[in-house]
Amino acid sequence: MNTSLSTHEAKLQRIKKELESVPTLPGVYLWKDAAGNVIYVGKAKQLRARMRQYVNYQDERAKIPLLVDQIDSFDYIVVENEHESLVLEKNLINQYSPWFNADFKDDKSYPFIALTKGDVFPAIKYTREKHVEGTRYFGPYTDSRAAREMVDIARRVVPLCASACAEWRGMNRKLDRVCQTRIDELANELLAQDKTLTKTEAQRRARAALKADAKAFDDFVEASIVQDNDALRPCFDAHVGLGPGACCARITPSEYAESVKRIERFLSGQHREFVEELQLDMQEAASELDFERAGRIKSRIDTINSLTDKQHAVSTRNLNADVIGMYREETVTGVQVFMVREGRIINSNEFVLNRGKDIPDEDLLHMFLLRYYDTTTSIPHEVIVETLPEDEEAMEEWLTERLASPYGAKVHFTAPQKGEKADLVHMAQTNAKHTLMRYKVRTNYDDKRINQALLQLESALALDEPPLRIECFDISTIHGSYTVASMVVFTNGKPDKNQYRRFKIKTPLDEANDFLSMQEVLGRRYSPERMADERFGKKPDLIILDGGKPQLSAALKMFEELGIDDIALAGLAKRDEELFVPWQESGPVVLPSGSASLYLVKQVRDEAHRFAITFHRELRGKGMTASILDEVVGLGPVRKKALLKAFKSFRNLKAASLEEIKAARVVPEEVAEELYRVLQQYNNEQEKFNPSKQGE
Repeated sequence: MNTSLSTHEAKLQRIKKELESVPTLPGVYLWKDAAGNVIYVGKAKQLRARMRQYVNYQDERAKIPLLVDQIDSFDYIVVENEHESLVLEKNLINQYSPWFNADFKDDKSYPFIALTKGDVFPAIKYTREKHVEGTRYFGPYTDSRAAREMVDIARRVVPLCASACAEWRGMNRKLDRVCQTRIDELANELLAQDKTLTKTEAQRRARAALKADAKAFDDFVEASIVQDNDALRPCFDAHVGLGPGACCARITPSEYAESVKRIERFLSGQHREFVEELQLDMQEAASELDFERAGRIKSRIDTINSLTDKQHAVSTRNLNADVIGMYREETVTGVQVFMVREGRIINSNEFVLNRGKDIPDEDLLHMFLLRYYDTTTSIPHEVIVETLPEDEEAMEEWLTERLASPYGAKVHFTAPQKGEKADLVHMAQTNAKHTLMRYKVRTNYDDKRINQALLQLESALALDEPPLRIECFDISTIHGSYTVASMVVFTNGKPDKNQYRRFKIKTPLDEANDFLSMQEVLGRRYSPERMADERFGKKPDLIILDGGKPQLSAALKMFEELGIDDIALAGLAKRDEELFVPWQESGPVVLPSGSASLYLVKQVRDEAHRFAITFHRELRGKGMTASILDEVVGLGPVRKKALLKAFKSFRNLKAASLEEIKAARVVPEEVAEELYRVLQQYNNEQEKFNPSKQGE
């Protein structure tokens, strides 16, 4: 019992830790059980806070303890606003049918409107059935009443048979029977003519031959219907104008097919032509003073307009596409694929690739596209990406072949720069980033990579043990002025900012001399006094010098003077990321591209460079401020301090007008005039030469 309790608590602690990486953004979350099944889908204005309510038992619903007991992992999708999260939540509930979402569903599932396109005379119906082959579905709709009303409106705009009609069902069974009989006859004839044909292939060719000649097929269907005199009696729907009279041979299959196409356009959201027809009918009714009929038509128009906002997560168009977003780090990549069908995100797939910035963008995209579309059976008409693949034409041809559309549809790539599709790509990239973050938290990826990096460095640099403490130095200067050095420390592979140090170079320099500067800072850092100073921490296992072989030579000379021979040194060349070491005269040590060790070394070097540049710019700014104000006659330390206090910063002071300086009443008028003259001269010189734009 105690073991079970401790296991449950350990699981909750793990999930709580993983929740720390969840963003405070709107979105949809999916709780999963130990088998990876989605057991609950919810939406939130702020994902992290909402998800924490579950594991902290702050949600008072009765089912929550049972739900939390079964939770083992989670996923989430970030969206732009709450409306998108609402619709996406419904789509995902419809897709996964999670057990704990039963109270959110309408009966068994969401309603759809369906067209039975596999029939000679396709019927329209309201349904909650699972999708079956040969039937086209529209929806899902969140309001069953509205869906039923939409079926009624569609049939009033374009008369169509209903699957609930008894006459249609009888006619359909008869047509299926006579068509199959005719197909069997044609198939037998084909088999007699060609002994190499299989029965299945003969059936396929016979079915195509039967429908190849539209006029002949129409005549065949009409003859089949009128064979039975009872079939000539129109159904009730045909009497009232809701049905086209297919049951009594008033319409041919070809004419009926055109009506089906119109209905498909209507149900796909193309309502304009139908609204215009209803408006004409309404005007006609009003002109005839039939206001009751006009009112009914007006109600239908309002219903159509209310349903114009289709059920979708992000798209306002009938989009059929896969949206691919990638988020890359040095050695790993998160990928998110949104499957958008009929303008709705119906599914999202996430992947983590074991390559990142170590290979070119186009290579990574090519590798993923081949891997993904070789396994999936859902091929879209459009693939939306941030940048087009290098082999775009070949990839489009391959995907078009995989699509195998009977209508000749082709697959094409799009790399939008703005608009709705660009927003979709951005949303996919955001979710790809969170995919990678979740993966790293779940797998302790960073800790494992750091351990791997330290072991690789130990081997590559022939160290006695893994470099648990790494110190890295960098020099920053501008033509020998304001020369500084930085020392950053990585302990156990992570930045240890409490141990960072920065140095002002005291050696007089007429021009930049990184060699002498590095010798000075190493002499100061590793002098016996500093080595004994606890504030500088313990002796490093590895010293990295930014600058390659010259800096390594400077360090070796200084260490020889100090008598130090038990600290490993390496000079990092910026251009090719090569490490020069004292014990290898044949050339530098080259760490493998994409390796954890190379990533760590570059991270250490970049941090040292950032820290040095920041200190250099700070000193340069203060130095320039002090030197400029020193040139003003009558401006001593007290007045300088008062001026900077009054104007908050030197930037505000040098931008001030003479009247503003006088109005501050900090210095006499004659000193204010002299100060303004000096500042104007300084500003003019800055326009000609801006030191901040020069090489560091």
